[in-house]
Amino acid sequence: KQWYQPRVRAMEGLVLAGGARVEDLCLHFQFSPSSTVYGYSEHDLKPFGGTIPLTTLNFEEFCDATRSFCLDTGIRRQLDNFKAGFNSVFPLSSLRMFSPEEVRMLLCGEMTPNWTRQDILEYTEPKFGFTRESEGFLNLADVLVEMSPGERKNFLRFATGCSSLPPGGLANLTPRLTVVRKDGEGDNSLPSVNTCVHYLKLPGYSSKEVLRERLLQSTQEKGFHLN
Repeated sequence: KQWYQPRVRAMEGLVLAGGARVEDLCLHFQFSPSSTVYGYSEHDLKPFGGTIPLTTLNFEEFCDATRSFCLDTGIRRQLDNFKAGFNSVFPLSSLRMFSPEEVRMLLCGEMTPNWTRQDILEYTEPKFGFTRESEGFLNLADVLVEMSPGERKNFLRFATGCSSLPPGGLANLTPRLTVVRKDGEGDNSLPSVNTCVHYLKLPGYSSKEVLRERLLQSTQEKGFHLN
């Protein structure tokens, strides 16, 4: 009780925006979903929760109960069904050899894309107007290496439809990123892509600076996203 009393006093002094108190909200120990698709309008967070008003004294208990319902007890049946379905395709016992980080990598790929200039030169295919020695292709490699983590995710989403790389990075991207020259277009043109086949069409820009500006402009455009 000694450690609890200071927290109680702190809650007693809780004031909401506009000077309102928690009691003024006229809430009870119930959870009300934001949509009718769940099939219920409220759920008691404790027995007879509909008759227990929310006050500063039980506010913390209410927060704990709401969090538990939304992240545990309230979705337990869905989680159990997901676990059973996943287990029928890939036995969960087979995952015990992996750490949580390794499982995430297997399922989600590299969420923070990382590559070197050598990775780009080795695992990207220049074609139709570009070779590995072409100035435009080498400028692209430099620009990609200089990108921030967020810019790399945007580039991958633009070029492949997915903001992450498979385990192993660019070496395991299938199909590989292909870069071709977009003839007849200059500095005022933007790159374009055939996302499903990872096909980047790059105009012959006059400098690396122009290439970077136009490429970043293109990657900031919002399109569809593939998982």
